[in-house]
This record gives sequence, structure tokens and C-alpha cells, in this order.
Amino acid sequence: MPFEISPDSLGALGLEPDAARQVAQKLNNISENLPPVDLWGRVSQDILTPDVPFAVHRYVHALIFKDRDPLLGPAPAWTPTPSEISESNIATFCRKVGLNSVHELHRWSADNREAYWRQMIDSLGIKFKTPPSSVVDLRQGVESPRWLPECRLNIAESCFLAPADAPAIVHQAEGGKIEVTTYGELDRLSNRFAGGLVASGLPRSASVAIVMPMTLEAIAAYLGVIKAGYAVASIADSFAPHEIETRLRLSSAGAVVTQDLMLRAGKTLPMYQKVVDGGAKWAIVVLSGAPGSLPLREQDVTWEDFLSADDAFDPVPCDPDDVTNIMFSSGTTGEPKAIPWTHTTPIKCGADAHLHHDIKPGEVVAWPTSIGWMMGPWHIYASLLNRATMALFYGAPVTREFCEFVQDAQVNILGVVPSIVKAWQQTGAAQGVDWSSMKLFSSTGECSNADDYLYLMSLARYRPIIEYCGGTEIGGGYISGTIVQPASPATFTTPCFGLDLYILDELGKPAKSGELYLVPPSIGLSNRLLNKDHHEVYYEGTPPGPNGEVLRRHGDEIEELPGGYYRGHGRADDTMNLGGIKVSSTEIERTLNAVDGVGETAAIGFNPPEGGPSQLIVYAVMDDSGSVATDALKKEMQRAIAGKLNPLFKIHDVVLVDTLPRTASNKVMRRCLRDEYGQKSRS
Repeated sequence: MPFEISPDSLGALGLEPDAARQVAQKLNNISENLPPVDLWGRVSQDILTPDVPFAVHRYVHALIFKDRDPLLGPAPAWTPTPSEISESNIATFCRKVGLNSVHELHRWSADNREAYWRQMIDSLGIKFKTPPSSVVDLRQGVESPRWLPECRLNIAESCFLAPADAPAIVHQAEGGKIEVTTYGELDRLSNRFAGGLVASGLPRSASVAIVMPMTLEAIAAYLGVIKAGYAVASIADSFAPHEIETRLRLSSAGAVVTQDLMLRAGKTLPMYQKVVDGGAKWAIVVLSGAPGSLPLREQDVTWEDFLSADDAFDPVPCDPDDVTNIMFSSGTTGEPKAIPWTHTTPIKCGADAHLHHDIKPGEVVAWPTSIGWMMGPWHIYASLLNRATMALFYGAPVTREFCEFVQDAQVNILGVVPSIVKAWQQTGAAQGVDWSSMKLFSSTGECSNADDYLYLMSLARYRPIIEYCGGTEIGGGYISGTIVQPASPATFTTPCFGLDLYILDELGKPAKSGELYLVPPSIGLSNRLLNKDHHEVYYEGTPPGPNGEVLRRHGDEIEELPGGYYRGHGRADDTMNLGGIKVSSTEIERTLNAVDGVGETAAIGFNPPEGGPSQLIVYAVMDDSGSVATDALKKEMQRAIAGKLNPLFKIHDVVLVDTLPRTASNKVMRRCLRDEYGQKSRS
């Protein structure tokens, strides 16, 4: 018999006596001598239902795979069936180009990039006003490719290829009911915004910032700006006024789309006031109707008054390199990098969604995120270019109400960041919901924890998690999973299609664990920055590839595991991901150094040994040698970060030191502090 489990052992894990006897009996009655993968597939589908305490799931999974050969890699928690493989977008694409496996597809896509992107553009049905003369022009080298030369297009036009009566967005405000907006309705609303923008006379040299949650109006404004031939400046609604001001300045924003108030987890938070305090020249304001709204400034206008009465608009034909979106991503200096997306970048979003996330027409895709983080625009293009439906919940994603929205909206693909999953597990917010409509989860933004993600899979009868890691300057991912490969929690299974990568050690030699470098070119990879030297940031000083390739720096640490799996280990440079948002040590230190009594600080992102999101650790040198209450200092520092930077950034620990370790050139050695904190946490 595969099992000899006593009801008492399951009772100790949280099962009631009657349930413990029933589950133990079902497990012990399995008589087939199945391989562990098949045995787990049967147990996870037929016995370990979501109402069984997760501790039992964890125990049985470990028991089944206790003798697994380490050379096979980490134990999977989901394995695709033959029908799931054959019906996948990957299988369809492979049949189209004459390939037989996911590994063949990646190798072919990396070795034949022009052919890959030609086929991908055809699969997505990208519309052109004037077709390109070729896929890519490399006469200026792989650092400066020209994608789709001589074409004219407006990528927003390709977002409306689904039937006009198909649902484009299902959306719900906190405390509200689900509403549905069709593709035709979204098209007309975005046309009205585009018409209002052209009529406003705003010069094309100015961008239009969007500083608000992901709502119907935010999506319509985003697409309307692009239809009208302008660029969106994406700014997270969580940022403090000072950070909003910085991004408005860097993007030359001439207008800001926002809303008066934001309801989040039952609290009413100011939005319009923040953008006013951030120096917005002109605001277009969605009125919520909630009490506490402030009167608008004389130059500002309500959403309804701004929209054109004409709901027809012909999208402006553009050069493929014209900027559609200015996004911001922290580097290792205090000012964020201003990264332009063009009309070709969304093709990368759509391609990754089509193949790695298997998004099909009509499927419902939810991804709690913000316009200010790349996954907001990614969510728009991933859904609409694939003729799917976006699911938007306007409130906090850690609540029970959000989990019920996922149930009621019949979400098929749910994107998360690891900190959201940890919150669900700690509060039980997702227990008892019916997520039987779920096809897969996806995760990005932070390093994940295998135990947390086994829990996530258990909520939906073990659907796979597609780990997805990339960056704003990539337009999507560089490493991911697929629906045609087994899913082991908190691991990747393949480099993204159309890209190749190397893992190099500190000497620039190939290694199983080290820093990740990309092999350009690819659609999606940025070619310029608006406020920094692009070559210096991504190429200067990089080692050559093993075959002499030009390599592009990214800054993540990756480990190749046995069995073809990979695991992420956070950032190799002085940036970190907190709550799914990349921030530099310098940005945090600049804020904390202004706290009374603080001489200097060093902020590091520490990745706990058990895996999971980075923890913000602050090393602080005080102005004087008097006694300091560390808890009080931590609270004061947290208030400073919430008020001046972002309330989502939470300090895990503050360590008081006499001095900070420095190089001979006086640079703080944050890597030494990370190593020191790791030793401290293990002792």
C-alpha cells in the first residue's frame, strides 16, 4: 500500500476526528503502485480538497516525494495531462512552425528571432496601417535594433480585435457589484477620451500621466492617450506627492488623469490632493461621489466634462519607435530610470501572455496591480491583444471581498505577488471560496516561497503557477514557466521565448548560480532611457557571452537547479523588490537620512533562507552616542517612508552600528551587510 496513515496523525494537523478518519481511509485505500508524480496527481485531485487543512496537504506532498532523487529537481505539485498539452497555445504554435517540444521552441525562437517574431505577430493578429519592410534591422548592432522598420501602426488598434459584444472588462468597486464593459463600449469610451485630448490642444511633446487605481476609466484613458498619438506616464497611486512630482517632471507631463478619492480596505484615501501637492499642471478628475471630495482647481476638469461627445476616433498612425508609455524603474541612484515603451513593446506582453500564460479568447484574467507598475500596462495588452477579458477589483487584493470577486467573476488566470499570498494564508481570506474556474496562477515582482505557493495551489485543486520574472525595460519576462511543463512551487522552467540568457559568476564565466545576463536583441527590450545613458546602464562593462555574444545586464541572481528548473534569488545590485515594486537603496536612504538623530543609513534587501519576498533591513549610524530605542527609531523611519516615499515599503528590522563598511573609494559595501545579516539570522 502506498500509505499507512493514522487518523490521529491527520488530527494533529487540524482535521476534525470524523474528517481525519475519512481522509486517512481514502489515502490508505489507494492500492495501485503508482509513481510519485501520478500518485500525487490522484491524491491532489480526488482527496486533498481545499477544505482540508493546508498542513495535511503539506504533509502528504512531503510523504509522497520523500524518496525523490535530488537529480530530478524539486518535486512538482502539478503535471499537465496529454490533453492540456495538446490544447495549449504552445502546442498550436509548435505545430504551426514544425516543432515538437517546448525546449525545441525556445531554442528555435532564440536562434531564429526574426522568424519567431514574424510568426508571433501573425498569431496575435497585430494590425498595421503600413506593413513593415522586415521584422528587424540590425545595421546599428544588437544594442540598437529597429523593429518593424518603415511600418505605420497604432498598437491600441490591435486591442480591439475581439467581437464588439465580447466582455473586455469585468469590474467591481469595494462594496459594489460586478459590472461588465464590452469591447465595443471600451472602444467608444477610449475614443471619447482621445477626442477630448486632441480637442484640448495639449502639445504632443507633453505626456499624460495616469495616477489612479486600475479602473475602467484608467484603462479607457490609457488606450485613448495612445490612440491620440500621445504617451502615457505611468505613476503608481501609492506614491507620496514628492515621488509623484519627480515622475511628472521626468516625463514632462502636461496633464494628469486621476480620481478624487480612493476606497481601499474600507478607508477613503486622497488621490486628487496628492497629485495637486505633486505639482500637477492640469488634472482630469474622475469623481467617485464619496463624501470628502475637495473642490477642483479652476484649471482642472471632471472626467465627464473632458470626454468628447463623439465616440468615433481614427487612431493616429505612428512610427513603431514612437513612445506610448513612460514607466519608471529604480536604478542604483536616487532618481528613477524613465523607460519608454514604444508601439512594439506591447507585442512582447502579448507574446508572453499567449505562450507562457496560455491566455485564450474569452478567458478572464485578473492581476491586482497598478498602472504605475509595468504589470498594469502588461495586464492590458496581455488580455486585450489575446481577445480575453480583464478582471479589475478596485479595492485591496488581500481582503475576503477580493477573493470572492475572483470567484464571482469566474477568473481563469490570476496573477499575484508573493506578499499577497502570504497575507491570504495568515488571515484565511481565501478559505472556502470556490476557485474551480481557475486554469492557472502567475506570480511576479518578488521571490516566492515554495510552501506559500503550495498553499496557493491548494486553494484551486492544484492548478499550476507560472512563475514570471522580467522587468520594465524588457516589456515582459526573461524566464518563466509554461502550461506544458510540470510546476514545482517557486521555480521557473524555461527562459522566455524569443530571448536567451546566461548565468555568470563573478569572473564572467558560466555558472549554475550567479548573475543573469540577457542576449539581445528582442522585441520589448528598451533601446533608450529618457534621463540616463542606456549603454552605460545595460551594456558598459558587461562580460562577453561564452560564444562572444554581446550581453545585456539585468541585475537578478538566478540558480539553475537539477531537472531543468530555475530559482530566483533577488537582486544582485543595490535595488530590491518590496511589495512587487522595485526601489533602490539610495531612494530609501535619502528618505531615512532626514530622520532626526540619524547620521547615515544603508538599506538592503535581505532574502530569507526559506525563500520568499525580500525583507527591508536598515543599518543606521546615529548622530551621537547616546542610547537609542530601536523600536521607536523603526517607527519613525516607517513614518518617513510612508509619508515621503511609499506606504507599501515596510521595514523588517533596524540594526544600529557605529560605522558602515566602505570601499577604498568610500562606497558603502551593502553586499557585506547582506552577508552579515544572513549570518546573524542563522545564529
